[in-house]
Amino acid sequence: MTDPNASAPLSDEELAYLHSIFDLAREGSTEKLMAVIDQGVPADLTDSKGDTLMILAAYNGHHQIVAGLLERGADVNRLNDKGQGALTCAVFRKNEALTRLLLENGADPQLGAQNAIAVTEMFDLPELKSVISEYL
Repeated sequence: MTDPNASAPLSDEELAYLHSIFDLAREGSTEKLMAVIDQGVPADLTDSKGDTLMILAAYNGHHQIVAGLLERGADVNRLNDKGQGALTCAVFRKNEALTRLLLENGADPQLGAQNAIAVTEMFDLPELKSVISEYL
């Protein structure tokens, strides 16, 4: 007997479309990404490694995308499978403006196995550790 609540596997076409959405976050295509989210794609869409659109945008330094995702209710503290969040990525990439944006929106610098504070210590980033301390 077939489970009526089971989801059908995604087609190759559907998978390609979802991968293209993650590419928008990586590439910094703010308008296109916000348009698909405004059409119903979840702001917390997550790939097979647990990376969210916000994590990918933060890693690649796309401030406007992160701000747009926050405005649309994305979880600022969502972690990937390695225990990294958007804040960890912003700190690792030494992006002070993005670090501040995330902290101002409730990012927890102590959350996750590879959290933002640990990254400041591991990579000797005293300037970003100082920024984080302003929000603790």
